[in-house]
Amino acid sequence: MYRIGQEEIEAVARVIQSKNLFRVNEAGKEAENFEKEWAAKCGVKYSLCVSGGTGALACALAGLGIGPGDEVIVPGYTFMATATAVLMVGAIPVIAEVDETCTLDPQDFERKITKNVKAVIPVHMVGLPCNMDRIMEIADKHNIKVLEDACQAVGGSYKGRRLGSIGHAGAFSFNYYKNISSGEGGGVVTDDRRVYERALLYHDSGATFRPFISEIKEPPFIGSQFRVSEITGAILRVQLQRLDDILTDLRTLKKSLIEKVQGHKNITLTPSNDPEGDCGTVLAFTFPSEEMARSFAKKVSGMLPIDSRKHVYFDWEPILNKRGGHHPAMNPFNFEENKALRMNYTKDMCPKTMDILSRNVFIHTNIHWTPEDLQQKADQIIAAAKELG
Repeated sequence: MYRIGQEEIEAVARVIQSKNLFRVNEAGKEAENFEKEWAAKCGVKYSLCVSGGTGALACALAGLGIGPGDEVIVPGYTFMATATAVLMVGAIPVIAEVDETCTLDPQDFERKITKNVKAVIPVHMVGLPCNMDRIMEIADKHNIKVLEDACQAVGGSYKGRRLGSIGHAGAFSFNYYKNISSGEGGGVVTDDRRVYERALLYHDSGATFRPFISEIKEPPFIGSQFRVSEITGAILRVQLQRLDDILTDLRTLKKSLIEKVQGHKNITLTPSNDPEGDCGTVLAFTFPSEEMARSFAKKVSGMLPIDSRKHVYFDWEPILNKRGGHHPAMNPFNFEENKALRMNYTKDMCPKTMDILSRNVFIHTNIHWTPEDLQQKADQIIAAAKELG
């Protein structure tokens, strides 16, 4: 949680006092208004507020028409939810390498395309934008849908466009650890009316009986349950007002830290696809070896992304062991439509990803750093790098 205060308390109190906690109501419209405000912020036509980032990914995939018989390319460095959401709609995730930016490698994405690949999910990890120009170029060439996973990059941008608004759909998380937060929560954005309608139907199993159904052209189908309450909507409306200031402060801190340490001995910044657009949450360094990276990380309170494990494909135990459902008949790995698809996962299948993640060190910026804290961190970084020899 970056910033929260009295305004959120008042927003929650307003909803409770109204007694309209369910989002389907004729009064407060907190969730609905957040959707309109979030769409405007992202520069898209349609927005849907859902219960979490995983739900957002699943709703977006359903909106894009992804299902059994389809392969979806995901990077080997992301939270497992990126891949599990693919399974939630009955499709099979194909794991691809990341490049030196720690985001999806466009070359490996293109190498892994077959006639069965219907979508790709570039993930803007730790606020770092993917190479969306190249990814969109490849996807358009092969008629592949692009779902941006911006769950860790809320509000970030790529060449002036908000992350999530560039592909055919975008997914966000608003959980406790994100730039703006309602504890839990997520969002889907798109410019495609049909994608929006299908995601809307999928997110609410009771959609058939909702007032909005008269405006929906897509034939109703049975979805799931990813609705949010008006309390979530109210909190997010206040959090959204804080977003630009949060991003400005994080980016200012990161830029200042870069200016203080860049050019010193043994310091190599990890390349970025858009240094101005990233969220400023992480300053990343690349080293020639894992040994040097670990030595440096220990002295600066940094972390190697390889050690996150839950964000690295080799630790996605249920997926590697093809347990994609609570019942064998509901497991996409057992579907007849998926028998010819690629699901031969091994722990060493993405060696480039493991190498890159083991030679990077992430230092998370702290929005509460004072100028003195920032200088102390810079001095610490410079000293640790010098000691590497």
